[in-house]
Amino acid sequence: MSGSAPDGRLVDAYDLVVLDLDGVVYLVDRPIDTAVASIARLHDEGKPLAYATNNASRRAPEVAALLSGMGLAVQPHEVLTSAAAAAELLAHRFPLGSPVLVVGAEALRAEVRDVGLRPVARFEDAPVAVVQGYGPEVGWSELAEATLAIRAGADWFATNTDRTLPTARGPVPGNGSLVAAVRTALGRDPDVVVGKPEPALFTAAARRFGAARPLAVGDRLDTDIEGAVRAGMASLLVLTGVAAAVDLLRAPPSARPEFVAHDLGGLFDPAQVARLTGPGAGTSDGGDGWRVVGGAPATLTGAGSSLAALAALCAASWAGTAVDGVEPGSEAARKALDELGLLR
Repeated sequence: MSGSAPDGRLVDAYDLVVLDLDGVVYLVDRPIDTAVASIARLHDEGKPLAYATNNASRRAPEVAALLSGMGLAVQPHEVLTSAAAAAELLAHRFPLGSPVLVVGAEALRAEVRDVGLRPVARFEDAPVAVVQGYGPEVGWSELAEATLAIRAGADWFATNTDRTLPTARGPVPGNGSLVAAVRTALGRDPDVVVGKPEPALFTAAARRFGAARPLAVGDRLDTDIEGAVRAGMASLLVLTGVAAAVDLLRAPPSARPEFVAHDLGGLFDPAQVARLTGPGAGTSDGGDGWRVVGGAPATLTGAGSSLAALAALCAASWAGTAVDGVEPGSEAARKALDELGLLR
């Protein structure tokens, strides 16, 4: 039944938990309290953890130090960044010492340097490739050099294509927006995109830890969840970051998680997580007694947890029932829709 929690603790069904960072562990470098407590519990129980981030502006030791400063015991080998993954791909494709035009932060240049390639900054340096990642100082001149080099024949690697980057003042342009500027100038897409939603970070994490049944946890449908789907991994969406309930209702099949929870506490408490796909998902009749009645508008009736209500709404929406502007059919439904931000 849609809305049913997994049998037993979710975390016990998997041999590795792969966590996104911003929106899952912290928000703009400020730790999410429930996440810190949950990760500490995972460590105490000896559950293998990996951290996979699209942010190419920090190296693994820097990320580990940042997380350690939040009270988490994190080692650099547990961190996988799109910058390091991009550098590894470049090293496999080009001979040692090859010039690579780097657009991004110093962390990306350092990763390129450490794999034996030569970071350059100008089209005149005849780069064999351009690697583009987020950097707060990236401007027109860097994008112009990249455009010229790619047009001259350099291969184009993008660490990720996240359109936005969260900040304390709200979302701002991310690397995907900067990639879009070069895409517009060239009239074509990058040759290689490394970060999520591409599966490379997830599959690399599974290989590194020898995991046969990993669980990916993220807050974005278009990167974290779609990447997990492409990698053939189960996924948990937490509602502590970018994605909201309304986004989940509209998720295409390529970005639908198996589970949803308000936060990482759902890893341990079956009552704090709902199953959306896979065995036990079923129809729009939720496990706690929710029912979605189609109409103009649709109506949610019944009682139970807000997560179970969300699962019932997802099942209805994904089956073709229009649930935009859904109306409450009971006081419990009104409360659940309000908690989910879906009450009109």
